[in-house]
Amino acid sequence: MSAVKIIKVLGTSEESFHDATQEAVREASQTIEDIKGVEVEDQTASVEDGEITQYKTTVEVAFPVKHGEE
Repeated sequence: MSAVKIIKVLGTSEESFHDATQEAVREASQTIEDIKGVEVEDQTASVEDGEITQYKTTVEVAFPVKHGEE
């Protein structure tokens, strides 16, 4: 039996929600080993003068809990 830890990460992009999601996973993977999945929880955007200027995606990142040295 294994346990999975889940954290929330916010990714941003000036291009798209997809790129914001990719950025969240890319950044999380720099400090989290063995990411097994993500779930998009929320998508928002910043708007200026009627145009989207920044896409924001909040994702839940899932990875296994490790005990001691393995």
